[in-house]
Amino acid sequence: MMDASTSPFISIRSRFGTAPSCPRAARVSTTSSGAHDAEVVEARKGVHDGGARADRLADLAVSALIAEAELSPKPGLVDRRGAGSHADMELDTLLASAEALRPTFAALAHAAEGERPSQALRETLARIGRDGEAAMLAATGGVNTHRGAIFALGLIVAAATFEGSGAKAAEICATAGAIARFPDGAAPDVELNGAVACRAYGVGGARGEAAAGFPHALAALDALRASRARGASETAARLDGLMAAMAGLDDTCLLHRGGRRALRVARLGARVVIAAGGAATVDGGTALRALDRRLLALNVSPGGSADMLAAALLLGALHACRHPGRSEAKSRDRAPEEAPAPAHDPGSARLAPLVRDDACSREA
Repeated sequence: MMDASTSPFISIRSRFGTAPSCPRAARVSTTSSGAHDAEVVEARKGVHDGGARADRLADLAVSALIAEAELSPKPGLVDRRGAGSHADMELDTLLASAEALRPTFAALAHAAEGERPSQALRETLARIGRDGEAAMLAATGGVNTHRGAIFALGLIVAAATFEGSGAKAAEICATAGAIARFPDGAAPDVELNGAVACRAYGVGGARGEAAAGFPHALAALDALRASRARGASETAARLDGLMAAMAGLDDTCLLHRGGRRALRVARLGARVVIAAGGAATVDGGTALRALDRRLLALNVSPGGSADMLAAALLLGALHACRHPGRSEAKSRDRAPEEAPAPAHDPGSARLAPLVRDDACSREA
C-alpha cells in the first residue's frame, strides 16, 4: 500500500489488511443480515470494557487488512487470483504479515489510552510502529507488505482509543490527523521509495494523507456505504471503495514504479469504473478488468489506495461496534455454497469475516 517512506510512524511507508470483531469471537460474515445484526450486537459487548479494548481494536485492524488482501479482483494488487504486479509476495505473505501486526496494533491502542494528540504520544506511537515494521519483516522474510498500513491504521486505532464510542469516522480521522502533524523526532535517517516519490513529484504521500485526516479513506468509506445502499454485493461495494480511493489519491506506490503515467492510468481507469455504475454493473466490471490489464502491463500496483480501503474497512467496523442496528444498507451477499454470482459480479463471494458498518512491497 502506501509506501511508509511518507509515513510518520517510520518516516517511510507501506501497506496491508482484515477487520476484527469487537470481541475477537464476534466475527460477521457477509451472508445473512439477520446473523449480521445479532453478531454485531455480540461484538459490541465490551467495546466499553477498557481491559480488553486494545485487543479488540487490534482485532479490527488485522481483520481490515485481511479483508483488503483477500478482496478480488483488485487491479494490479495481490489478491486471491495471484500476485498482481508483485514478484516478491503473494496472498499468504500478506496474511502472515497482518497476523504478525496484531501485537503492534494492541500496543498502539494501549499507548493511546488516556492520552491526547501530543509530541510525546506521536513519538511513542512511532517507536511502536517501527517495532511493528520489524515484526512484519520477520514474518515475511524481509518483504515490505504493510509499512504504510501500520502507519495509517495505527493512527486510526490510536485515535479511536481516546475518541470513545459515538465518534464518527470523520472525527476519528481528524484526531488521527492531529497526531500525524506532530513530527517524529526519532525517525531514522533513511529515505525509502515513498519519500523519493514525494520529493520527485511534489505530493504528500502517506504523511500528507494522514495530516489531512485521511480524506481518501473517508471517500472509500462513503463509496462502500453508497454501493451497499444500492444493493451491491459486499465484494462489489469494497471494490467501489477501492476505486474511490484510486480516483483521487496521489499514490506513491504508483508514482515510484510507473511515474505520472501510471498514476494517470490508475486514476482515469478508476473513474471509468465509477462512471459506469461501479463494479456490480456489467460495464463497470468490464472497465475494472480493463484497468487490471493496464496496470499489469505497466507492472504497477496501487498500494496506497489499498491502504485507504483497509482504513475505510476499519472505520466501518468501528461504527458497527458502536452503533448496532443502524443498518445503512442490506447487501445482497451470497454464502460460498450458494449459486454462483452473475457473470458481471466481480471476484469470489467468499470474503474475510468483517464487522460491517451497515447492521509499496507494496513499496519500500
